[in-house]
Amino acid sequence: MRVLHVEGGAELYGGAQQVLYLLEGLAGQGVDSHLACRPGCTLVRRAAPFAQVHAIPMGGDLDLGIIRRLGRVIRDVRPDLVHLHSRIGADVMGALAARRAGVPVVHTRRVDNPEPRWLAAAKYRLHHRVIAISEGIARVLLAAGLAEGKLRVVRSAVDPTPYAGGCDWTALAGVLGAAPGGAARSGPVIAVVAQLIERKGHRFLLDALPAILAAVPDVQVLFFGKGPMAGPLQERIDRDGLAAHVRLMGYREDLPRVLPCMDLLVHPATLEGLGVSLLQASAAGVPIVASRVGGIPEAVRDGVNGRLVPPADVPALTAAILDLLMAADLRRRMGEAGRDLVAREFSVAGMVAGNLAVYRELLAGAAPASSPAAR
Repeated sequence: MRVLHVEGGAELYGGAQQVLYLLEGLAGQGVDSHLACRPGCTLVRRAAPFAQVHAIPMGGDLDLGIIRRLGRVIRDVRPDLVHLHSRIGADVMGALAARRAGVPVVHTRRVDNPEPRWLAAAKYRLHHRVIAISEGIARVLLAAGLAEGKLRVVRSAVDPTPYAGGCDWTALAGVLGAAPGGAARSGPVIAVVAQLIERKGHRFLLDALPAILAAVPDVQVLFFGKGPMAGPLQERIDRDGLAAHVRLMGYREDLPRVLPCMDLLVHPATLEGLGVSLLQASAAGVPIVASRVGGIPEAVRDGVNGRLVPPADVPALTAAILDLLMAADLRRRMGEAGRDLVAREFSVAGMVAGNLAVYRELLAGAAPASSPAAR
């Protein structure tokens, strides 16, 4: 089987990381994988051991040239099917390129933002199968009119191995700017691991912080990620006098070394397909406070590996954070439960098997086999 994957992301965020997991897993199954991605993106280097990489410009939703450029790759590769992993123009332009070449198309939907029914009808008619990475996204797609026969659910996954080594105190000291040999931390540390974009809800944690600081004056908050909200967030942090407690850390490849050091991961998103950072936190044994939206309740079981609060509800967010900061034993139990949940329901092997089942079903033209990973 030869599969051409298309991913337009520049950094190794959640979606691109899933593509990397999938390529490695498919290589172990003997699948001949090819990857079309942006020149200079992280995947160009990281995917090379598992797939033949084809770097092509991808300018976004209005870049009609993707059809022509990807069409050339399809003609060269001659894949059995094309798997579109990214929006950024690839969900539509990539499907048009594959359709023109007469190649079956699979599209993975990773976000839960609603779409008008007319748009969903026009877009998803281009795809032979649509894979939702959570039941939450599947509900959104069905509500938009996607035919149930096209829809499959294959959850995102995480490899827990990099997070299993515990806290790297030297790495944490570097993150916090501590002097060599000095204390790495003076109080509890909260992490937000998400792109710096509006829907990730960083502003709600900043709204909650004065009340949190009144109860826990030495708390520190680290925002890991990049995005267009970096400037506005830093301006607000400075304006509100929070610079001693909140830092923008940017995108860091050493996250597996420092995430286990966190006392709590907070994810106050208003929209979220599933939340790979939630799986990473659970793999690291870190309890979570997150919004009850989209696919988040599949990754965070309320009272088990974290707490769920209504989106944009600052008092509820504040209370949940303080409850966990004040209860070290509860945090430890939730951290252990998170590790168990990831191992049981979000394994990379299960995700790879689920995608491979969709490929085989589509190419065979048969009804889907009964599987916990694909429906």
